[in-house]
Amino acid sequence: MTDSPGQRRLTATADVMAAAYYLPHDAPMVLLDRVCAIGADYARCRVTVDDGGALRPFLNSDGDLPGWYALEMMAQTVGVWSGWHGRQRGEPPRTGLLLGARALNCAQPVFSAGSELDISITLLLQDQYIGSFDCVICRAGETVATGRLTTYQSSDQEINTLLKD
Repeated sequence: MTDSPGQRRLTATADVMAAAYYLPHDAPMVLLDRVCAIGADYARCRVTVDDGGALRPFLNSDGDLPGWYALEMMAQTVGVWSGWHGRQRGEPPRTGLLLGARALNCAQPVFSAGSELDISITLLLQDQYIGSFDCVICRAGETVATGRLTTYQSSDQEINTLLKD
């Protein structure tokens, strides 16, 4: 098994926790159900659009998820990737900031009730603080949203300075 883009290795179930374990926030702000795959330069998470799951607080009256949540699901998948790598080093999840999104495209206004969404991210570039990721959301094998996110991984000291009164 390899970690090459053409053939993604699934991390063993025993090595992977729920998405919330890798993120620095709690429900109801966690929008992902499961971590499906993770590696040096990629991650894939999954969520189901239903009133019994992580997305329940964000569904409209028809039980659909507005399309603009694509950005947050992509960003949280980046957060899971970052948190997983931190956990491998014995570190807790750290706060990251979304600096921007380029070429963000959502093919539909809503993700319909009952849809199972696969969110994949691939690292393009990273230095000590900044990362750039290609992101894709698929439903039943069809691409329904894409974008390129730029993120900033801050230190706890920087976050505390920003949140000071």
